[in-house]
Amino acid sequence: MRGVDRFVDTVRCFRIHAVGEVIAILSCEQLLGLEDTHVVALDAAWCLGDCRLHPLTVQALARLRADAREAGFDLRVVSGFRSFERQAAIWNAKASGLRPVLDAAERPIDTSTLDDAALLFAILRWSALPGASRHHWGTDMDVVDATLLEPERPVSLKVADTRDEGMFAALHRWLDERIASGQAHGFFRPYTGTGCKVAPEPWHLSFAPLAWVCQRSFDPLALATVHRRAGLALRAVIEASREQILQGYFDVPAALYARALADYAVAMEQEVGAG
Repeated sequence: MRGVDRFVDTVRCFRIHAVGEVIAILSCEQLLGLEDTHVVALDAAWCLGDCRLHPLTVQALARLRADAREAGFDLRVVSGFRSFERQAAIWNAKASGLRPVLDAAERPIDTSTLDDAALLFAILRWSALPGASRHHWGTDMDVVDATLLEPERPVSLKVADTRDEGMFAALHRWLDERIASGQAHGFFRPYTGTGCKVAPEPWHLSFAPLAWVCQRSFDPLALATVHRRAGLALRAVIEASREQILQGYFDVPAALYARALADYAVAMEQEVGAG
């Protein structure tokens, strides 16, 4: 916890000159995915499709991509910022059976056998509650090694592809090493299967310095207000279970941030000292 304590006072007043303007802590609307004024478009060579991230995340991503390139990988973003509207569309499609809902082994579930509460928590295993998605913040992204992609073939993110002899296993072994050694430029994996009930997502990286502040600044009452007028499927069970949802599927333990925060704080101090 020392890493978090060391960093939190600095990051609460965090200001940095990026993209020609001073970037401040996110507003309530930005945290909920209702506004996108805090994100910028990535260069086409950095991503697949149109992806946006917070400028601070972009700066750190530039360093991570450069390191990946030296190691022989073309690390690209396949999903960055996602609006409340987009997350709600995904949510409603899964709740209505228009998109598959997967079990822990990534197999489709027969949702017709589930009551509303069971369906809610089945969806949460792989998809965030609209308004409570880390992708709203511009701090989080899903990544692949583009050198291994086949032209015109849709990208499919599966855990099996990140392990053993999987398609992206080499990239993830490299990321494992960078994160463990404190050389991931502030990035960490929020969904590892420990400390949070979301299924493990090795491809999901989060920029800890800003994500920590976003998580600490999050307002559950504001989320409840938005949900009352959002037209979400399963609204009744969401309202009845909101506290349980946030504790189990939104709150990432501070211990998971700690190493990335401490390492990034050291890097900042060294950069200031060198300047």
